[in-house]
Amino acid sequence: MTGGGGAVEDPKAHAYRVETARRVFAGPIEFVLSAPKLEFLPPPTVPEIAFAGRSNVGKSSLLNALTGRAGLARTSNTPGRTQELNVFDVGEPRAFRLIDMPGYGFAEAPKDVVRQWQALVFDYLRGRAVLKRVLVLIDARHGVKPVDTEIMGLLDKAAVSYQLVLTKGDKIKPTALAATAAAVAAVAAKHPAAFPVVLATSAEKGEGIPDLRAAVVAAVG
Repeated sequence: MTGGGGAVEDPKAHAYRVETARRVFAGPIEFVLSAPKLEFLPPPTVPEIAFAGRSNVGKSSLLNALTGRAGLARTSNTPGRTQELNVFDVGEPRAFRLIDMPGYGFAEAPKDVVRQWQALVFDYLRGRAVLKRVLVLIDARHGVKPVDTEIMGLLDKAAVSYQLVLTKGDKIKPTALAATAAAVAAVAAKHPAAFPVVLATSAEKGEGIPDLRAAVVAAVG
């Protein structure tokens, strides 16, 4: 499922990108470590793609679907479980890393814990030269929330390229999903660092995952 924005791509070129990305993600992928602070991250020697989103937006489920490995990222019904930067290595032929960032916007978490999460995320976004793109996940049932807009503003200010990705697209009707995608694309168009194409996905059904893989590989370069 591809959302709004962007030019129409030649079908053959699109099919080639999707197949290339499938082969990349069919290669070796492994969890490396969880970093509570920036200094614990691996040396910045390969490109990185980060995943951001509100708590319980489905980041872990999407990462598992993206990599085709059901247990790679731990999923939980408890918002705010991910409190560190979780690092995954994607091997040859195009080595890069996936970074699962702590969920944001969980108001019930202790304030000191929230501050720690925010400091970690902000330090990473500002200080990681190998960061190629942040995928900002938006729950398709709710659209862009004020806390998402805050993160987008931060990314704009830091001049970090990001792309909006709808999750849980199978939870609403196709017409509602299309309307949400168009509305989210209109929001993205107002932000200078936002990639124009919005992707709609379903980790449960696998919809949009091939296009997401292709987008990740393209961003890595």
